[in-house]
Amino acid sequence: MMINILLLSVAILTLGGISGALLKNSGRQGTFWGMAVCITGTVLSIIPAINILWTGRTISHQLAWSIPFGSFFIAVDPLSALFIIIISFVCAICAAFGVGYLKDYEGHKNMGVTWCFYNLLFASMLLVVMARNGVLFIMAWEGMSLSSFFLVMFEHEKQEVRQAGWTYMIAAHFGAGCLIALFVLLAGSDINLDFDRMAWPSSPFTAGVLFILALLGFGAKAGFIPLHVWLPEAHPAAPSHVSAVMSGVMIKTGIYGLLRVIPMLGPPELWWGYTLLIIGATSGILGVLFALPQHDLKRLLAYHSIENIGIICLGLGLWLIGTVTQHPFIAVLGLTGGLLHVCNHSIFKSLLFLGAGIVKHATHTLDIDRLGGLQKLMPKTALLFLVGAISICGIPPFNGFVSEFLIYLGGYNFISDTAASGHVIAAGIIVIISLALIGGLAATCFTKVFGIIFLGAPRSENAAKANEASPGMWFPMAILAFFCVAIGVSAPFCIRLVLPAVRSLHHLPAADLNAGFLPLLSPITLVSGVLFGFIIAVTLIRRRLISRQTVETGLTWDCGYVAPDARMQYTASSFAQPVIDMFRHILRTQRHFQMEEIDFPRQARFSTHTFDLFRNCLFEPLFRLSDTVAVWLHRLQQGRNQLYILYIALTVLVLLVLTGR
Repeated sequence: MMINILLLSVAILTLGGISGALLKNSGRQGTFWGMAVCITGTVLSIIPAINILWTGRTISHQLAWSIPFGSFFIAVDPLSALFIIIISFVCAICAAFGVGYLKDYEGHKNMGVTWCFYNLLFASMLLVVMARNGVLFIMAWEGMSLSSFFLVMFEHEKQEVRQAGWTYMIAAHFGAGCLIALFVLLAGSDINLDFDRMAWPSSPFTAGVLFILALLGFGAKAGFIPLHVWLPEAHPAAPSHVSAVMSGVMIKTGIYGLLRVIPMLGPPELWWGYTLLIIGATSGILGVLFALPQHDLKRLLAYHSIENIGIICLGLGLWLIGTVTQHPFIAVLGLTGGLLHVCNHSIFKSLLFLGAGIVKHATHTLDIDRLGGLQKLMPKTALLFLVGAISICGIPPFNGFVSEFLIYLGGYNFISDTAASGHVIAAGIIVIISLALIGGLAATCFTKVFGIIFLGAPRSENAAKANEASPGMWFPMAILAFFCVAIGVSAPFCIRLVLPAVRSLHHLPAADLNAGFLPLLSPITLVSGVLFGFIIAVTLIRRRLISRQTVETGLTWDCGYVAPDARMQYTASSFAQPVIDMFRHILRTQRHFQMEEIDFPRQARFSTHTFDLFRNCLFEPLFRLSDTVAVWLHRLQQGRNQLYILYIALTVLVLLVLTGR
């Protein structure tokens, strides 16, 4: 029954989305039809998923089909159910936001087609986490990539959007190619791609090769450095509610894929865990470093997605290392922290992207240095964005703290274990130093973001004329902000909700968990919750007292300036400059300074630009090389049939020689 409801959800999202694209009136009617289909699919998918996660059982459905290499095989266990809940919740919230956000485009964009691809993306993500056959998985994976590609290309009339879309498509198909190779090698001699019929690899070397293929295939979607280059391009190009879905849940399918495939490779090797640990530390630190100098708000948030994927990888690395070294409690800490951070990141990052969408909707720009003073003009958006900013920095009592705390605790347990070997202690040191550095840099970055965008005086006419968004846009943000706080102050309960998914991957008695980190976390969240309530109470009392008095405004002490303007404020570049200088050898920020060479110059210009190191130094040379090779190979295509026959004959002759026939 439950599996049929989930299949019905996928069918409604698919057929409803396609039928919406065929509507004659593609304006408001297409929007409301797409929204209705999305909400229906959400209700039908989230209810059975909650039941499966709560009970901890597994349901499956298998049918014969005409496609070779196995059967139509789907199943939902607690791990799949957890991802279904996250996907459904975020897609529904972002769809509600999209109704208001896309209103300005209804006159010149086909809303039916746009919502068609949105619902197809939703359906394909659900099918990815339910598929238990390699062919079905790849079909759903490609459906997810193609539908998100068309959403990224929403404003395809812009050159930068087309460039971002094609970059994303190349990365997606590179990952898909690695996954096809992975499943073919896993299928074995009988070439059956049903997951339950795949045998463990015959040797540790083969298992290692498959692990690398999984890292490349799923890492390209998740945004592991250096496979991240599509992410800072695609997120700014897509509509904000689509960016929220892509960052909040779509890239997490890469994490899901790793969690699903790693147990299929047999007993893990120690170097697998260290590989994930190094990828996590590199992605986390470099992600936040490259976010610091960004001027485009959505591009900055995209780099923070890479950072948080790195944090998740740190938890997964602890899980594998703890499993191999017989530290089951630490393994569970890492896995629980990683899975909980998947949930937390989907909430606060969606909140931040929706906030960026409101800022763009109100000011028509995402250039941080052209904003400012929005807190007075958009107080609700400012408050909700602040909740997301504090959450992503891992500060209690918000949800980001809880998951990072578990990963911290896992690293600390490695270090404090007197019987642990040197390389195990090194793993703990890597985790703690990485998380500390990531947290400090993230706090610096979002102090810059919130301060420059929402505080001070407006830096442009558009910012000065901004107005608060409609309730249809800020209310979805309020729901996400509520969960940021609720998970933070009820952490022990929320962790227990994730534990069924943890047990599906790593078995540990519940008593060990209750005697471990839950008692330690409870007083922290309790004190944080009391402090949070105290701050709210003081704020409300102060507001009530002020409301009874006449409030006068006047100039503050201003060092003799009676008419200060926005140019006297810190810019985003100047605020971040000290930190950027510390890491100048990594970031290689370019500075441009112009000033009149006279005694009393009337004006000066200063700007900074930080380009992605991996894009410029790794991928662009590869793309140029591929273009050169393609041009050379084009000479072989002369349009003469006799030459093509000659090529075929030569190829057959070479094959005969190589096979000795």
